[in-house]
Amino acid sequence: MAFANSSISDVIATTIQNRSGKLADNMTNNNALLRKLKAKSNVRPFGGGNVILEEIMYTDATTITANSYSGYEIINISPNSPISAAQFSIAQYAGSVTMSGLEMLQNSGEQQIIDLMEGRFKIAEGQLMNRIDYDCYLDGTGNAGKNLTGLAAAVADTPTGTYGGIARSTWAFWANQSYSGVTDGGAAVSAANIQAYMTTLGIRCTRGNDRPDLWVADNTYFSYYVNSLQAIQRIASTDGSASAGAGFGPTLRFYGGGMDAEVVLGGGISGAVSPSVSSSGATAAHMWALNTNYIFFRPHRDRNFVPIGGERQSVNQDAIVKLIGWAGNLTSSGPQFCGVLKA
Repeated sequence: MAFANSSISDVIATTIQNRSGKLADNMTNNNALLRKLKAKSNVRPFGGGNVILEEIMYTDATTITANSYSGYEIINISPNSPISAAQFSIAQYAGSVTMSGLEMLQNSGEQQIIDLMEGRFKIAEGQLMNRIDYDCYLDGTGNAGKNLTGLAAAVADTPTGTYGGIARSTWAFWANQSYSGVTDGGAAVSAANIQAYMTTLGIRCTRGNDRPDLWVADNTYFSYYVNSLQAIQRIASTDGSASAGAGFGPTLRFYGGGMDAEVVLGGGISGAVSPSVSSSGATAAHMWALNTNYIFFRPHRDRNFVPIGGERQSVNQDAIVKLIGWAGNLTSSGPQFCGVLKA
């Protein structure tokens, strides 16, 4: 079926194409963690394959050859190459933009069509970004296991099971750090003790120069941290313009345990992650200590918020549909350098 305005198809196609690049950029700027990863060039597109591989180096106690020796003593030259890779599935996301034949007739001028499409693209883009942002905090088991593998798996409350194809019960180096205010600290997290708990957790995540450089908190824990600083006003940016700001200001700093890290809000107006709301923020009563040298946002280079296929016209309706898609995952090559503070 031909539409009354023959130029409609081209207008829709060019409009969505022009917006796709902005959408990819807005996604990284809309999430404190992803903005930090982008600033460190840790948004790394991949080109293909059935999984996303993240190369890792680790210590296998059974193959260590380093040791002292004397004179002509035989040196251990047994094979020692503990290099492997964690593997992550390719999660797929899509949003849709639709327009009926009647709407096209009612908005038959090119500018009218662009105005109408702009509004619908913004809705689709916002929903897609919110969905991926939401899943960045979860463990990937939602929607029948089709979601990306977020912080709840990479930096788990209870770091057991398998992550990235590696069993944490077998390989202790693959387990992240976890600190409970009640169980480990002796009291529920509050403004009075949150800095002490953050220092303890941060130290547990430190090895030499490897240490957390970003703390992402839900509304409650971010409020505790802000309240703990009121007397000294340790504020780096009041407008959210710092490297992990963009909607998460004010951006704070944390210097406990000899580290200098940003502290950002992962919640806000949407509140905490909720099974019934797919646009919520960080999980309630959680704060993640992240070493962003070991966390990566891995979109597919051909499916990074771009149109999927051509224009789809219904076989039995006077309407067309256009899809916006993303594919990839959030990966990690060193969970042991990250930790989570929980209730």
